[in-house]
Amino acid sequence: MGREFIDLFNEWSETYDDTVVGHDIEYREVFRNYNEILNITASKAQGYVVEFGVGTGNLTEKLLQSGCRVTGIEPSPSMREIAEVKLGGRAEVKDGDFLEFEVLGQVDSFVSTYAFHHLTDEEKERAIKLYASFLEKGGKIIFADTIYESVEAYEKAIADAEHAGYVKLATDLRREYYTTIPFLEKALTSNGFLVTFEKCNGFVWILEAIKQ
Repeated sequence: MGREFIDLFNEWSETYDDTVVGHDIEYREVFRNYNEILNITASKAQGYVVEFGVGTGNLTEKLLQSGCRVTGIEPSPSMREIAEVKLGGRAEVKDGDFLEFEVLGQVDSFVSTYAFHHLTDEEKERAIKLYASFLEKGGKIIFADTIYESVEAYEKAIADAEHAGYVKLATDLRREYYTTIPFLEKALTSNGFLVTFEKCNGFVWILEAIKQ
């Protein structure tokens, strides 16, 4: 459920905001157009939002600015602490993860950026089925994450990172559970969603799935 990465999240919490603005060359392309990715994700959300992987609260800020009511879910104590300070009580940030979380009413949108890859594909399928049970017709899942058009594209990304000498990025790509558009499309459509994918940079796509 992604909790095996909590130590990594805690370690990254102090430097995450520097990484997303491009200070780490290995992750520069991963986070290219970061602010636009957050803006697009927030613009697609509606009503009462459950946000997974709040991190330091950057997307949460955008969601609040767009008028959404937000419950944030974040398993890392260090990340939660930073987010709570940044948000100043405007949104509640709770301990939890993609599969175990508390909601405070009828959910209209599930959102996340840069986090769904912490679940195995089997867990992703379970999560999508769970979200479908919460959402009414017109409800949404909006996730921005590193996704690949095929397994071959994923393997090429690892090889390219290694060739460039990007050891941290290559290790990340091998260690975590990055998936493909065909896999997600099948999982979402089989649970009653109409889904579209929008490419944002060399790594990240935004998926918008609307309950039919």
